[in-house]
Amino acid sequence: MSRILVIDDENNIRLMMRLALQAAHYEVETASDGLEGLGKFAADNFDLVLLDQRMPGIDGLDVLREMKQRDSSARVIMISAFGTIDLATEAIKAGAVDFLRKPFTTEVLRASVEAALGNSTAKAAENELPNALFSNAAINGFRITSSTRCQPANGDALRFSFEITNDDAVSRCDVVLPPYFVELVKAHADCETLPDAEHFWLWLSEESLANYLWQNAETPPNGVLQVEELSTALRRWIDAVLSE
Repeated sequence: MSRILVIDDENNIRLMMRLALQAAHYEVETASDGLEGLGKFAADNFDLVLLDQRMPGIDGLDVLREMKQRDSSARVIMISAFGTIDLATEAIKAGAVDFLRKPFTTEVLRASVEAALGNSTAKAAENELPNALFSNAAINGFRITSSTRCQPANGDALRFSFEITNDDAVSRCDVVLPPYFVELVKAHADCETLPDAEHFWLWLSEESLANYLWQNAETPPNGVLQVEELSTALRRWIDAVLSE
């Protein structure tokens, strides 16, 4: 039986997660803040940690970093009602295997837990995204595992096809970047030729898809996501890429 540590300062959330996971036959221990959680983590062996991001005292990201420093193989799912995709990205870079957005259903919780426990050593697909972030972790239980670029005709939209896994189910989604959106990106970047352009548009498409999964906790309808707006999150992502 897998052992799970739930760390959350809200009693009703701890209770909901504990009952939902016990009903799925997991052994569950709880902690009400980061300090208590670190103490229980150090004193016992857990297969998975569910960790709230915003808590009094030590916040979730600092707890995550401390856990990974103590045990690099620790599997941690970060949870937040306040986070943005930027925070999710930061948590994944720090070693989280998934980032759940509150509120979530018991089905989403169990699917995320099952995926985390079943993917301790994720295998890279032959056509895995180059330097992709979300192939190594999940967003709301969804993992972007591979991509294919669809070659457009001159002047047509850029189109990338992604494979998404969730609770052992596999689906595909096409991300479409219309010509006017491409021009918006170039204008924001203030350059006609983007660095590493071969991968830049693929990475931007992956970031757009991750944003959608984060906001909606479901795949785009009909398996197509057309990116039409240069959102604040995408602007920050572009600025970060260009500054590296």
